[in-house]
Amino acid sequence: MTVATVETFYAVLAIVAISLVAVTLFVQGLALLSIDGRMARDRIGAMVAPNAMVLAAVVAGLAMAGSLFFSQVAHFEPCVLCWYQRIAMYPLVVILGFAAWRHARRAVAIARVFAVVGACLSTYHVALERLPGLDTGSCGTGPACTVIWFQIYGFVTIPFLALSAFLLILALLSFHEPTEVHA
Repeated sequence: MTVATVETFYAVLAIVAISLVAVTLFVQGLALLSIDGRMARDRIGAMVAPNAMVLAAVVAGLAMAGSLFFSQVAHFEPCVLCWYQRIAMYPLVVILGFAAWRHARRAVAIARVFAVVGACLSTYHVALERLPGLDTGSCGTGPACTVIWFQIYGFVTIPFLALSAFLLILALLSFHEPTEVHA
């Protein structure tokens, strides 16, 4: 499998993820405005909720696998912000896997914190790629955070991949309804 193939695969996943996030936001917004919107949200929630934790763990696992592929196979050296995003993403594989396995409410709350922090870091990193003048020296040593290793469809870059994964995890967690606490 070539690096270009993996880049395209992850770019398509990111677009699907962002599309699902947009649908989630739209449905959640409709739920605030009308009874029909609440009914639609509840129907979607009933379909997603039973598997939300497993799906979120899969998203985190795919994101972790992608970041490892890009650094270890494609030899894209991670910048400081990439490392911070990894610090936010990698534990999510374990936390969400545990939450799915044990129906652990506290684990879900912790996962939300990691995902929000990761989404904020990713948003800043995407902004730095587009507007390098925003860099206040946060990257320090190593590769510059403004380096774009690849760009597909004109906007999908590695930080965008991370952002889409963090946002999809948050969208999935928005449908999760913890009913049991075993942890």
